[in-house]
Amino acid sequence: MISNRLMNNKTVIANYFRWIARYGMALLSVFIFFFSLCTGARIYGGGIQGALLNSHNALPWLMLFLYLLLAWEWELVGGTIIIIIGLSLFYFFNLQGQRFFLEAFIFNLLIILLGMFFLVSWYLRTHSRELFK
Repeated sequence: MISNRLMNNKTVIANYFRWIARYGMALLSVFIFFFSLCTGARIYGGGIQGALLNSHNALPWLMLFLYLLLAWEWELVGGTIIIIIGLSLFYFFNLQGQRFFLEAFIFNLLIILLGMFFLVSWYLRTHSRELFK
């Protein structure tokens, strides 16, 4: 009885991690996608035409959303890829010296944290039965 209750608690905790990771990453990737799409549109004349001409700047963030869909189905694979992307963004944004931006640093950490939530959810789901045998 006690082990079933603990196993159910692990499943509930895994569900919390799963939903925070899924919807947090969805909100983050959609926000960043539209932000990158609209901020450079002014250079190309603004409006829808400017956004379409600037769409090449938003494609990497669309890929992040596609990796979220991968993690939605396979948490281990998708979470690992999202963590690797978050770590590689530290190199891409060159967060050192004069170029250190707190917003970019927090953004990178948030991507890594949400990727880790996918891995924690996967671990709790797959290993909860083994922990209570």
